Amino acid sequence: MNILVTGGLGFIGSHTVVELIKNNHEVIIADNLINSKIEVLDKLSTITGIKPTFYQIDVTDEANVEEIFNNHKINGVIHFAGLKAVGESVSKPIEYYYNNLVSTMVLSKMCVKYGVGKFVFSSSATVYGDQPSPLKEDMELKKTTNPYGETKAMSERILTDISIANPNFSVSLLRYFNPVGAHESGLIGEDPNGIPNNLMPFVTKVAKGQLQKLSVFGNDYDTIDGTGVRDYIHVVDLAKGHVKAIENLKNGIKIYNLGTGRGTSVLELVNTFMKVNDIIVPYEIVGRRPGDISISFADASKAENNLGWKAELGIDEMVRDAWRFEQNNK
Repeated sequence: MNILVTGGLGFIGSHTVVELIKNNHEVIIADNLINSKIEVLDKLSTITGIKPTFYQIDVTDEANVEEIFNNHKINGVIHFAGLKAVGESVSKPIEYYYNNLVSTMVLSKMCVKYGVGKFVFSSSATVYGDQPSPLKEDMELKKTTNPYGETKAMSERILTDISIANPNFSVSLLRYFNPVGAHESGLIGEDPNGIPNNLMPFVTKVAKGQLQKLSVFGNDYDTIDGTGVRDYIHVVDLAKGHVKAIENLKNGIKIYNLGTGRGTSVLELVNTFMKVNDIIVPYEIVGRRPGDISISFADASKAENNLGWKAELGIDEMVRDAWRFEQNNK
């Protein structure tokens, strides 16, 4: 298939591009480089032997998006592009609602107009709100705890309504948990611009000496050690899940959790990083972060049963690969 990947130079997007090319799909990337780097395009070429077609555009811009649909016979879209920091979304709700919702509406509008029948959406476990884990796809969605999560829930509703109105427009909503790790080559990984919002790149930059210490947000949750528990998933496993989702997308709305089904606390992850990589990561406990919840992990059995997908890599591989990338990353 010819697949348009928005945000394809970002963390999850770039790894998904690699897996798509490995599975003989043609890839067109759209990315505005707000939270990614153009050098990733050459790294994708080094890894795969193929340099994907690239458009530096913002996918909220309808005219620029339509140019891509005019220039290429698109068979499917995987939509990653979006602002994604939970804490930042609390302080910048307007930016998050505009960017994340308008991009979804523009892309789905073009899909309907140009007869593109497969749409895979990068959603999030945050759509479940604060509910008991394991989280299952058939749970009623509660009010999310932050604007970022709300943009994901609203995008899911928008895409569902569009699919109902246009039966040839099929959608897979992938609710995933906490991606970490990097490609085994060490060439691509999580490399945010500015101060990282996610745990693992913050850990690796402290380990590298670029940041002084890690802030652990809260140690008074009702968990094994008081720190938040999350379902960490290796980004390569996650990327493979996107390939399975678009290849198996037939009709209607499909919803899948992509996670390991296991919860790991922040301190467990940090301590595993130090043990596996034999390096000290200084940290301090600070106050809770706005919008965070205590425990979130998946029931991922539906993806295994329906897509034949299951996370294969564990925490040791995640922290090892993340550190290898950081050491290679200049």
